[in-house]
Amino acid sequence: MRVPIPLAKAWRPFNHGPVTLISAAHDGVENVMAAAWVTPLDFDPPKLSVVIAADTHTRSLVEASRELVVQVPTVSMLDLIEGVGSTSGRDTDKWSTFGIARLREPGVAAPLVDGCVAWMAARVLDEPDLAARYDLFVVEGTAAWVDDRVFTDGRLRDAIPDALRTVHHVAGGVYVVDGAIVRTRV
Repeated sequence: MRVPIPLAKAWRPFNHGPVTLISAAHDGVENVMAAAWVTPLDFDPPKLSVVIAADTHTRSLVEASRELVVQVPTVSMLDLIEGVGSTSGRDTDKWSTFGIARLREPGVAAPLVDGCVAWMAARVLDEPDLAARYDLFVVEGTAAWVDDRVFTDGRLRDAIPDALRTVHHVAGGVYVVDGAIVRTRV
């Protein structure tokens, strides 16, 4: 079940470097894309670095709205990840083409992708040189949620159902699935 987590812990579900989905909305238009280059930058408030290529439809929506949702999909969503990552939203309604169910949250313009295990709504911080030079956006979380079957207190649970494991993109349609959780004694 999707449950809110405190913003001070919202960086945790992204810290293991999973593939993410980025959704954005502006002026009645919504899109979603896959993004492998998302990294936590700060704790409280949580900040992420997000690389969004200049030629993407999602980027135009993010630049116009200055908002987005970053979410963590699962291995069971692999075909969806590959589909939204290799299709342009300028030519295709990805939501209907890939049968993506939207979730809505009050005060969040962009839809959340149903079936993910973590979501962070965020606003774009004013760093125009980074976006122009490197396609890099620094975003600050405004709200966050996790699937409590996967995360507790924003941390991975010891036992995660196989279908809810997250993935890491290697290249050319190749992914690595998260495996066993190990912990230190400290």
